[in-house]
Amino acid sequence: MKDWKILFILVFAVIGFQACSDDDDPTPDPSPSLEAPGTYNFERNGQSTVSFSGQTTRIKMASELINAMKKFDSSSELLLEMYVNESASGGDVAPFSESDLNSSTKSIRSKVAASKDFFSANAAESSQIKADFESWINAQVSEVFPNENVLAEPGVAGQIADGSSVRYVNAKGLEYNQAVNKGLIGALMVDQMVNNYLSPAVLDDGNNVAENDDGILAEDKSYTTMEHKWDEAYGYLFGTSTNAANPLPTLGEDAFLNKYLQRVNGDPDFEGIAQDIFDAFKLGRAAIVAGDYQLRDEQAEIVRGLVSKVIGVRAVYYLQQGKNGLPDSGNDYGGAFHDLSEGFGFVYSLRFTRQPESSSSYFSKAEVDGFIQQLTEGNGFWDVTPATLDQISEAIASKFDFSLSQAAE
Repeated sequence: MKDWKILFILVFAVIGFQACSDDDDPTPDPSPSLEAPGTYNFERNGQSTVSFSGQTTRIKMASELINAMKKFDSSSELLLEMYVNESASGGDVAPFSESDLNSSTKSIRSKVAASKDFFSANAAESSQIKADFESWINAQVSEVFPNENVLAEPGVAGQIADGSSVRYVNAKGLEYNQAVNKGLIGALMVDQMVNNYLSPAVLDDGNNVAENDDGILAEDKSYTTMEHKWDEAYGYLFGTSTNAANPLPTLGEDAFLNKYLQRVNGDPDFEGIAQDIFDAFKLGRAAIVAGDYQLRDEQAEIVRGLVSKVIGVRAVYYLQQGKNGLPDSGNDYGGAFHDLSEGFGFVYSLRFTRQPESSSSYFSKAEVDGFIQQLTEGNGFWDVTPATLDQISEAIASKFDFSLSQAAE
C-alpha cells in the first residue's frame, strides 16, 4: 500500500511538471502580423479595387486655377468658375483646358473645409474659409492685375523684382496666387485626407463595416465602400502620380501636397517621411481587406501625424527663408515676399492639421488667425520684423517634434 502511494505521487509530479513546462513554452501566434504589399496595388478577381478619380480631377482643377491666376488676361468670372465649376450644370463658361474637367460635376469649392470631423458641425467657419479663397481670387483681378506695370511699395500693389523673376503682390506684399496655392494644400488636400476619409466616422459610416466584412461591393464597382474611402484619402496625395501604385520615385508631380512631401523628404532631418506615409497607407488598406480595423486606425493616425508635420515644417521653412531677405539681411524684398507668401499659405493650412489620437487640430482657429494678423497688420510684409517671424516659427515648431533650425534649413 505504501509503495502504491509513492508511485502515485511520483507519476502525478511528472505529469504536473510536464504541464508546467508546456505552459512556459511560447504560444504560437494563430494570426501572424499582417504584411503590406510592396506597392499600392489591390485586386479582387483579377481587377483593381483602387479608385480615386475624383481626387485626381480636383488636383487638376486646382493646378489650372493657379496657372490662370498668373495670366493678366484672366477674368474674375473665369477664375471663380474654375473654383466653383458650375459649367457642367449649365454655366456659360468652360474654364478648363481639359474637356473632362469641364464636363465634371466635381469642384474645388465643394470640398474646401468640408471634412466630416472638423466642419460638418461648423458651417460658419467652413463658409468663411470658402469665402477667403473667393476673396483672394477676386483681389488678384481687382487689385494686382490693374497694377501690372506699377512698382510695388508699401500700401501699393504691383510688381517687385526677385532676381531675374518678377513677382506681383498686393499692397501688403502678398502674392494672392501663392495664398490660394498653399492654402488649398491644407483646406482641400489635408482636410479631406486626415479629417474626412481617414476618419472612422466616414470609414465606418452606415453599413460599411458589415459590408466590408461580407465582401459586399459598392454598386457596379469592384471595391467595397470602405476600401474606396481609404483610396480617396490616398488620392489627395498621390492622385496625379505617373505610377500611383509606386509613386515615391517620381514625387513632386503636382504643385500641392505631393510636391512639398518631396521637399520635406529631401531634407536630411526628415528623410524617410515619404516612405513612412506610403507604408502606412499600404498597410492600412491591407488591413481593410483583412478586416483588421484596429490596425487600419493605427495606420490612419500615422498618416495624420506625418502629413500634419509636413505642413508645419514648410510653414517654418518659408517664414525663415523670408526673414533672410528682409532689410537687415540684404533688402531682397522680392525674394522675401515670395517666400513669405508661401509661408502665409502654409500657416493658413495649419488649421487643417490633426493631432494623432485626438479630435483636435494642432492649431485652433484663434491661433492661426493670430499668426495671420501678425503677418498682415499695418503694411504687412513691408513692416514684418525678423523677431515676429521667429516668434511665429517657434510657436509652430513647438507643437511638433522638430526644431526651428531643422525646419529652416
